[in-house]
Amino acid sequence: MSTGHAPDIDRLIQLLGKLPGLGPRSARRAVLHLIKKRDPLLVPLAEALATVRDRVRTCSVCGNADTVDPCSLCADPRRATGTLCVVEDVADLWALDRSDLFTGRYHVLGGTLSALDGIGPDDLSIAPLVERVRREGVDEVILALNATVDGQTTAHYVTERLASTGVRVTALAHGLPVGGELDYLDDGTLAAALQARKSL
Repeated sequence: MSTGHAPDIDRLIQLLGKLPGLGPRSARRAVLHLIKKRDPLLVPLAEALATVRDRVRTCSVCGNADTVDPCSLCADPRRATGTLCVVEDVADLWALDRSDLFTGRYHVLGGTLSALDGIGPDDLSIAPLVERVRREGVDEVILALNATVDGQTTAHYVTERLASTGVRVTALAHGLPVGGELDYLDDGTLAAALQARKSL
């Protein structure tokens, strides 16, 4: 069946349709808009994608995505070194950091424990977290994990692993909606959750 456009355009639509929040219809609209705005939008977008492909790397300290290693957050001398905020993935780190409420450092686990998905402790950045807490003399670890079953299971496991370090372990307040994800929360909810964190 004819799609009314070239195979190259169809490939771009299919690729964009795989992005979170974009289905086939939204991808078609986005591609049509890019084609209409070729010089002011499509060309710079293609250049930006190539730059990101070539330059972005994972921070060897915290797991953030950046064009430098260590990342700009880890290299920032203004960030407090005594507090470490542990998140599931980079999207959660960016969500918390855009609120400008947390001035400490971050650690990205790379997911959560999940027996169904076959993700165990060795698949996450838990051992490097424990080593980092010891090496950097961290006073408090804030577990900013999603309020899901896997997130809470991971929080309990990480708390047990950190027990031998003597570090104070806190968690975001349970004002976060159960089943909610940090990346979708507004700044006010994030602010309240950070301020009302509690010991585990």
